[in-house]
Amino acid sequence: MDNFRTFLIFGLLIVSLLLWEAWQNDYVRPQQAAQATAIVYDDSLPAIDPAKNDLPDMPVARSLDSLPELSLQKSTVSANNIHVKTDVMDLHIATQGGDIHDLALLKYPVDSSAPDISVQFLNNTNEHFFIVQSGLRSDSEAPTHYEQYTAENNQYELADGQDSLTVPLHWQSANGLKVTKNYHFKRDSYVVDIDYVIENNSGEQFTAYPYAQFNRNRPQEDSGFIYTYTGAVFSSKGNEYEKVDFDDLDDATFSRTANGGWTAMLQHYFVAALIPGDSEQEIGLYGKSINERTYTAGIKMPTLSVASGDFAQANYQIYLGPKESHRLEKVAENLDLTVDYGKFTIISQPLFTVMEWIHKVTNNWGWSIVFLTVLIKLAFYKLSAASYRSMAAMRKLTPKLAILKERFGDDKQQFNQEMMKLYKTEKINPLGGCLPILVQMPVFLSFYWVLVESIELRQAPFMWWLQDLTAMDPYFILPVLFGLSMFFQQKLNPAPQDPAQAMVMKAFPIVFTVFFAFFPSGLVLYWVVNNILSIAQQWHITRKMGAL
Repeated sequence: MDNFRTFLIFGLLIVSLLLWEAWQNDYVRPQQAAQATAIVYDDSLPAIDPAKNDLPDMPVARSLDSLPELSLQKSTVSANNIHVKTDVMDLHIATQGGDIHDLALLKYPVDSSAPDISVQFLNNTNEHFFIVQSGLRSDSEAPTHYEQYTAENNQYELADGQDSLTVPLHWQSANGLKVTKNYHFKRDSYVVDIDYVIENNSGEQFTAYPYAQFNRNRPQEDSGFIYTYTGAVFSSKGNEYEKVDFDDLDDATFSRTANGGWTAMLQHYFVAALIPGDSEQEIGLYGKSINERTYTAGIKMPTLSVASGDFAQANYQIYLGPKESHRLEKVAENLDLTVDYGKFTIISQPLFTVMEWIHKVTNNWGWSIVFLTVLIKLAFYKLSAASYRSMAAMRKLTPKLAILKERFGDDKQQFNQEMMKLYKTEKINPLGGCLPILVQMPVFLSFYWVLVESIELRQAPFMWWLQDLTAMDPYFILPVLFGLSMFFQQKLNPAPQDPAQAMVMKAFPIVFTVFFAFFPSGLVLYWVVNNILSIAQQWHITRKMGAL
């Protein structure tokens, strides 16, 4: 039993180490990088060469080489930028192609200590390249994301009292084809509605399909064993949530035809998604690697045929913002699946649902964690009680075990045999005391994913010195409390008979305190409250059984 318990605690220590490394890679280091690039604009980025095929394929025989050549010394984002600001977004639209780039999310600072520096979700820098491209793909002249638009203004802002804002871009061919590309923004919304108005005065029929795609580079590799997913996701009937990471796209181009669906790029707490205007029409979903460094993922919408003298419209939506379930589920079916708890969804999702319900009452995520811990403890109360009774019974046997240890000396095999006979005589399950650790580990891991994936908890304050539950405790008060609670809990447990094991067990509170010092304070808060409740329950049972 002593060996098994030691192995369990070692297992928890290893898991803690992996989670700590993952937290550094997924949260701390990306934050530091974001701070460094939050307000940097770079117009020196080489353009994506049309010959490298970042345009979606046409179902007609027209070579990509016939597209206009672009200088590789020129940025994909034109120097002619339109600045758009709403109450939640600050972004730029390039007149070349109408690309959306350099998007800052105003409600989400990089760090709670620097509220004026917003998270830069879309970027046009060499290190962090992530933009939205769109256009009309045709076998004749049409405004792809390489064509030049004209704009009426270079500055648009959603004024106080104004609920919506429209930014029109205009393009015209030499033969009389006119295209107006309208961007529609709404107050308190991360959804951008885009529509094309096509007027065909060319004297011949115009056929094209609208497309929209994300173009981004691969993020810096990390060494974490547990990580949050960054990459493409596609959704369609029968494949509601399909991850296709960058390595997959290096191996093979992704292509699927579906009636409805969406394409998205995930990045920790945030998601960029492309949603067609008609959820029932047949669309194409695609993804590809351009040069094993830059990737596209997009949608091809139904083909439009516009007779000469006629006009047509097409529309779609882009979501560019936080992974908030209540927002996402209103935008598109299954889009809320991008709040991805991975393998622990079956536990993490109910945990967050209960926390959200508690938050409606307390209006504080810290208290939500405290009361959720209490509910979890109540749910496992009987199981824990049985375990603590087993440990109390073993504690009462400590004097008898000491006699056996003295009698058999260094004969470990004989000692273990006699010890198991004693357990059998006293009707004690030596593994019963390990149940609390076994029960807590999956909850511990699931709660980690709740903190990682639930943006509602990002930079959420608790009380006093804890102003960000997803950051480590700045004064290490919670980790110290955790170490003390672990120390007192060990005092209630039967001491290992092996002196070496006893020394290792004594070191665990110190080792775990050091690791937990760098964990998100919300996770440490859960564990401290859990330990305090466990100590109270175990002390009561141990005292009742006369083992103190």
